[in-house]
Amino acid sequence: MVPRIPVSVDLVVLTVRCQELSALVWRRDKQPYEGRWALSGGFIQLDEDLPAAAERVLAER
Repeated sequence: MVPRIPVSVDLVVLTVRCQELSALVWRRDKQPYEGRWALSGGFIQLDEDLPAAAERVLAER
């Protein structure tokens, strides 16, 4: 059996709004750091590639 190594994807989504650079962030709803602002991210599942993982993480947020 090949050992499973957890790998995560973290997304930095940038846009310009009202002539200012903005980043997409969300407020954490679980520990650790509950209530703090964070970038979207999560672990890549065994059956998905990087683009699929990024799409899933954004959809979950």
